[in-house]
Amino acid sequence: MSPLDATQLSFNETTLTLLNVIIGLIMFGVALDIRVEDFKRVIREPKGPLIGLFSQFLLLPALTFGLVLIIDPAPSIALGMMLVAACPGGNFSNFLTSYSKSNAALSVSMTGISTALAIVMTPLNLAFWGSRTEGTAAILTEVALSPMDMLVTIVLILGIPLVLGMALAARRPELAAKLSKPMRVFSLVAFGLFIVGALAGNWQAFLDHVGAVAFVVALHNASALALGYWSARGLRSHRYDARAVSIEVGIQNSALGLVLVFGFFDGLGGMAIIAAWWGVWHLISGLTIATWWRRRPVPVPELV
Repeated sequence: MSPLDATQLSFNETTLTLLNVIIGLIMFGVALDIRVEDFKRVIREPKGPLIGLFSQFLLLPALTFGLVLIIDPAPSIALGMMLVAACPGGNFSNFLTSYSKSNAALSVSMTGISTALAIVMTPLNLAFWGSRTEGTAAILTEVALSPMDMLVTIVLILGIPLVLGMALAARRPELAAKLSKPMRVFSLVAFGLFIVGALAGNWQAFLDHVGAVAFVVALHNASALALGYWSARGLRSHRYDARAVSIEVGIQNSALGLVLVFGFFDGLGGMAIIAAWWGVWHLISGLTIATWWRRRPVPVPELV
């Protein structure tokens, strides 16, 4: 067994409750920008969102499994990669897509739908792909992972805030518009501070093992960004849409991943450090690629 597989990061019940509240607030803030019209748009113009969701929930987990077979990391790292890949797009993806001058409406639609689908797809993907290798299957067996229990957790921290945020946006659009930006800033800062606090409380364990995950996270994240872009381009989507899909697939809800690590896997070291470092790294990579694209804008395609 790898030393990282035996490492557990320390989190108490109060800290875990705080993380759940932060994730709920993040999702509520995201939902303020989501309208029922966004879901209707998918019905009218389904190509972009369908490509993105196909990449998000089918191709990315499969690609991650392939990377696990090639890299052969410690089982806890491998399962952490699978968990991150099973999560929906992160809330920062909408800002990055807009900042990069790509299709922000497509990004918002994908975030809303992927969050709703994650209620079912996240536990199913983790259970399916996690059982494909001996090492990760042993961890799942040890914790007796129940997809139904995970589903209930995701409903509470994603589903309910999503519904409440969309309801407020529908009934009080002016208030939702005023709250949207402050909530986005608050959620990003709150999660950032939480990550800093979590790492500070487990600093030695983080220093001991971050080297083992830094390259893995960078490779995994770059693969996700490339997968989103080239799957869209391969299916003849315009670059304006492909950039949005790339960001949506590459910016994962690692905060949800942390909730699940501490709620179901007792803070297992490899999984926790993968999710935490992903939360830091995808902001760096996302801002980098968004800035690159912002300086090289593409024309907005006309609707047919």
